[in-house]
Formats: sequence, structure tokens, C-alpha cells
Amino acid sequence: MIDILKKFFRFADSQKSKWVKSIVLTLFKSVFASIELLAIAIVLRGIATDSVTCTTALAALGIMLVSVAGTIVMRHLAQSSQSFGCYIMSGDKRIQIGDRLKLMPMGYFNSRSLGNITAAATSTMEDIENTAPRIIVNYLNGLIHGFVMTLALTIFEWRIGLIAITGLVLFLLINILLHKRAHKASQIRQEAQAELVDAVLEYIQGMSVVKSFGIEASAGQKVGRAIADSERKNIGLEKKTIPFMTVQQLILRVISTIIITLSVVLYLYGSMDLSICLLMLLSGFIVFSELESGGSMSAFLRLIDASIDRVNEIQKTPVMDLEGTQHPPGNMDIVFNDVSFSYGEKIIINHVSLKIPAKTTTAIVGPSGSGKTTLCSLIARFWDVDEGNITLGGTDIREYKLDGLLQNISMVFQQVYLFNDTIANNIRLGKPEATREEVREAAKKACCHDFISLLPKGYDTVIGEGGATLSGGEKQRISIARALLKDAPIIIFDEATANVDPENENALQQAIGSLTRDKTVIMIAHRLKTVRNADQIIVLDAGKIAQTGTHDKLFAEKGLYADFIHVREKAVGWKIASE
Repeated sequence: MIDILKKFFRFADSQKSKWVKSIVLTLFKSVFASIELLAIAIVLRGIATDSVTCTTALAALGIMLVSVAGTIVMRHLAQSSQSFGCYIMSGDKRIQIGDRLKLMPMGYFNSRSLGNITAAATSTMEDIENTAPRIIVNYLNGLIHGFVMTLALTIFEWRIGLIAITGLVLFLLINILLHKRAHKASQIRQEAQAELVDAVLEYIQGMSVVKSFGIEASAGQKVGRAIADSERKNIGLEKKTIPFMTVQQLILRVISTIIITLSVVLYLYGSMDLSICLLMLLSGFIVFSELESGGSMSAFLRLIDASIDRVNEIQKTPVMDLEGTQHPPGNMDIVFNDVSFSYGEKIIINHVSLKIPAKTTTAIVGPSGSGKTTLCSLIARFWDVDEGNITLGGTDIREYKLDGLLQNISMVFQQVYLFNDTIANNIRLGKPEATREEVREAAKKACCHDFISLLPKGYDTVIGEGGATLSGGEKQRISIARALLKDAPIIIFDEATANVDPENENALQQAIGSLTRDKTVIMIAHRLKTVRNADQIIVLDAGKIAQTGTHDKLFAEKGLYADFIHVREKAVGWKIASE
């Protein structure tokens, strides 16, 4: 229990002071609440001794008003401090997660499902944001209130105080056992939540496939199973903790009954004044009132514990460039020095050495799965190499700050992602400070100004998450406009015109040609017209360089490249035979 609270306060980070403040305020609130016992004692003593006067009544009323007002004010301030602290803490943590994810290698995202990562920033943080204040407030409030009221009882009657102390000790022992039992169940419950988010995201993202193949029923069954599993895990958590919560409540009720009974016995045997006896009778009903409420929710502290662990897992994942420098490269030469890279056990790049001189065009060709996209991704440091190194301007790219490295690179891949924002802002990602005129000029050069102008709000049209409202060709042209606007010295294209209609392809090729002049261009290509004029062509096969040279040189060698060209020519030159 204490470990969980310590972990939470460490997790609170900059908001820790608000929680410390709330605990102090909660202590004062309980002190004010305990003062009501003094007011009750004054009234009861007056009644017992038949000495109630106007002064006695006013004194008791004044003390009670102080108690009630102080309790209300302290409770409000404590809960406000906790709530604000928790919301600000959760917002800060979400931003930290986003900043952390930007610096992680792509392998992190491959080894974890989108659901797990999404759950950490959404449902898991919501558990902390919405549950933590309620649980911790009630739990700490119950403990503090119980201790303060027990101390107040001990001051009035030490024998009753000892009974109350015994009740607190027994409560805490059972509470410790409860947390041990809830620990594993809470982790399982969080895993089920992540799997549920994963299943729902998969179902939604694959809706077009689900509908096209008519598998709504079977696809929905996976979501149904995830929901049912999450339900079982949540119920399982409840079942494991309910017996302990019941024993906790029973202990507090039994101790309260003992306090009431013992007070009567002590009075009957003349060992306790009537006024004190009456005070103890009332105290027996209120001493553990708030502890009962806090104890009933204490099992969920383990839920907070598991949630914090899941978020901390992301926070502790090594990032790529904490020690890097921001220095600009001396030139744009890119050199691979005996580079190898694997996805798990599968070797993708196998001892590759090559040089891409600055301000030249390099085309990368090869069969599917030969490592073309991976090779380009390694340049942008989406992953770190397993062996060897890659240098930019003579400096290992791992010595650059990641954002400093990427400032030098524009990328246009086949898998285009556009954000749920306006078209202008999606293009402006390449240069956030760009003016509207610069955005429009980039769009014209990328041959997408015309179709943008026909949209209801033009450049201010919100295109939906992933660019769902646009065709594949339109999305690709917007991504090209984004890269052109960035105007980086290194440009990587993954078949940039693959989804562009023939009417716009020639214009787009000309735009790309003019705007990539005097830049280092790397293109993953499948079309002859794309690679024919490249300064060098790299032919990859099974992660190794099979051939290197110009189009004429490689075509004359009658190797893999020549075979590639012949196959493409046959594919492009097919005709429908006439009857």
C-alpha cells in the first residue's frame, strides 16, 4: 500500500506538491472534524450534570460551527488540489508519452500492437486521471480521519482509544493482504483492456476489408470476445477483492460494536462518567465512518499501480538520440559501412557498403522483400543498424539529434498518412511557418492545386483521419507537396508517382525533376523511366547489393537488373489479342 502511494507520488512528478498539499489539508480537515467531539462532550457533560446554560449552548454551537466550517473549507481545498494536480499530471504524462514515442526506433512499434500503445495514452491514463483522485482521496481521507478520530478518543478515554487502535491495526493487516491478492488480477485486467482497444482499432481500421468480404459476423466475434474477456477480468478483480473488503468492513463494524458495548459496561460498573459514556456511544458510530468508505475502494489502488507501470514501461523504453548533437553535416554524402540489420531473427540488410554522393540521384531497385524500403528507413534512422554504421557528411547519423538529422531529409513513401486536419496544415507539416502562398505554390508544383480548389473549403477542407476522404493519388500528391515545401537537401522517394494518374504523371515528374536539382535524391523505383537517368542504380537482392552502376552499364551486364527491365517492358507492352 505504502509502495503504491510512493510510486504514485513519484509518477506525479511536478504535481507532487499539489498532492502533498492536499494531504496536509486533509489532515486539517480531520482535525476540524474531530473538534465536533469537544462540542458534543460539552453538551453531554452539561446534560449529565444538569448544568446546561446559555453559555454552554453557545460555546458548543461556536465549536460546532468552527468544526463544520473548517471541515467544509479544508475538504474543498484538498479535493481541488488533488483534482487539479491529477488532471495536469495526466496531461503532462500524455505529452511526455508523445514526445517519447517520437524518439523511439520503429522496432518498438513493430513489437507492440497499436492497441497496447493507444491504451497506454488513453484508457490507462484515463484510469489514472479519473480513478486516482477518487480512490486516493477517499483512501487517504479515510486513513487520516480514522487516525485523528482514534487519537481524539484516546485523549477522552484511553481504554476506548486502545480498542480503536486495535481496529485500525487489524484493518491495515487485512488491507495489506487485499493488495497482495489484487496485484496480479489488476495487471491481468489492464492487459485485457489493452487487448480490447487493440481489437476495436483493428475492426474499425479494417472495416473496408470486412465489408468487401462480407465477414462482419466473424470479424465482430473477435471484438465480442475481447469485450467478454475484459468483462471477465474486471469481474475477476472484483471477486478476488470482495472477500477482503468484506472482512475489512466487518472488523470496523465489530470494533465499533465493542466500543459501544464496552462504554456501557464501564459506565454500569462505575468506571466511566455518564457524559464520557454517551460521547463514546456516539463516537462508536462515527470514528470509522470515512475509513469504511476509503477501505471499500482501496482494492483499486492496485489498478492505479498497474496503470502507472504500463505508462512507465513507455517512459523507460530507450530512445535514440538523448546524447546526440545538433551540428549540421559538412556535406550530404551518405555512406553505408558494412551495414547489417534484422527484424528479430530475419536478416533484412546483410553487410551492405555503398556511397551516395551529395547532389546525385540514386535509384534502388530489386525484388519485393529485398530490403529497399528498409535501406531508406535506416538513412532516416527509423531504426538503428545492428552492425556497421551510416554516415552523413562523414558523421555517424547516431551522433546527430534525431530532429536535427530529419531536418535534412524529406520522405515520400507509398504508404501516405495524412492527419485529421485541413489540407493546408497537412502540407504545412513540411514547413510549419510557411505562408498560405507558399503552401499554394507547393501544391501547384505537386499537381494537386486544381483538385484542392474544387473542394468545398479549398485548402481549409478537413480531410479526415488518414486522408480518408481523398483518393490514393490525391493523398500521394499532397504528401509530395509537403516534401517539396520542406525543401530538404536529401529527398527519399518510394515510387512517388505510383498512385498518380497518367494525366498528371508527366507534369509531376517535371516538377520533381526541377525541385530535386542540386539535391541528394534517393528513389525506390519500379519503372524504367524513373531509374533510366539516375546517376547510379543500386540493385538489391535478399538484403545484399547484387549490382551497382548506371542504367546502360547494368543493362549490358545481363544480370538481375536486365531481367528486371525485360519483365517490366513485357508487363507494360502487353496487348489484347484480336479475334
